[in-house]
Amino acid sequence: MKAVYITEHGGVDALTYGELPEPAVGANDVKVRVRACALNRLDVYTRAGARGTRIRFGGQPHVLGGDVAGDVAETGGEVMHIKAGDRVVVNPRITCNQCRFCLAGEEELCGSAGMLGSTLSGGYAEYVRAPAANVVPIPESLSYEQAASLPTVFLPCWTILIRRARLKAWETLLIPSASSGVGTAGIQVAKNVIGAKVITTTSSQEKAQKARELGADAVIDYTTEDVAERVKQITGGQGVDVVLDHVGADFYPAAIRSLAMGGRYGICGVTSGYRAELQMGLMFLRYHTVFGVFMGRKDDLRQIVELAGRGVIRGVIHETFALEDAAKAHETMEALNFFGKLVLTME
Repeated sequence: MKAVYITEHGGVDALTYGELPEPAVGANDVKVRVRACALNRLDVYTRAGARGTRIRFGGQPHVLGGDVAGDVAETGGEVMHIKAGDRVVVNPRITCNQCRFCLAGEEELCGSAGMLGSTLSGGYAEYVRAPAANVVPIPESLSYEQAASLPTVFLPCWTILIRRARLKAWETLLIPSASSGVGTAGIQVAKNVIGAKVITTTSSQEKAQKARELGADAVIDYTTEDVAERVKQITGGQGVDVVLDHVGADFYPAAIRSLAMGGRYGICGVTSGYRAELQMGLMFLRYHTVFGVFMGRKDDLRQIVELAGRGVIRGVIHETFALEDAAKAHETMEALNFFGKLVLTME
């Protein structure tokens, strides 16, 4: 099969387009004919071996890519609910399905979980293997590109906003970087699913306009405005009820100053850095809750797919690339001059 893979960590020149054997299918697995695979920041980190993603290659190639949509080509002997020919999207978070958390339906807490494309070979290829429990059928109304753009950005937003922070329709959310995948997803979940007020940040008028078109009520240009001061003005001094932070160190100081009494602060990414100074006095005096989220539950993705199929939410796709142009897609991601998702497509 055609695939883009790495045999060592490095820059975009570490990406090789070539032939690899098709993956073998276990009893509880499916093999998916990949039609689209969305890029994530994790792909760039894994390629570079940065932020805890170093791989022991042992002479074996590794295929990047976690967010996959395509057609089921083959099923294992124990698979009952999925058949060849089904159109599916893959939940890239692979859990053990045996620990106490998995058995209790809290698989996001599985201590031995892996990630397609990072700890396991993924979807920059014509075929990918995944546990049957991790695939979700997609409706005809949803394109492969749209389906592939959903999992890694919508799952953490869903977990933070709906399950953990329990954002209400009368509350206000602050989310940084409206142009990112998580930014575009968070705006839509907060506005279209919950009905809350959304404040977001970005770096240009063009991106600000796109954020408003997605549903943002107010957009702050963080390059020219003080985020905390603008939030204070927008909210009449009250602050925001929930922060959905996928940026990390650069955003934290302004965001924590913007959090209202009893506010909830969810973290699902640290693209600008890991470390921030926690003011514990402010935290207990203002009844703040700070928590972390990585992905979500399998049933969350089913709900996300259902809503996307009905047009309530959608993946925002900036550009698509052919599989052999994966290096160009990585260069575009690293340049940061895009709005939404970058997606690889396979014929």
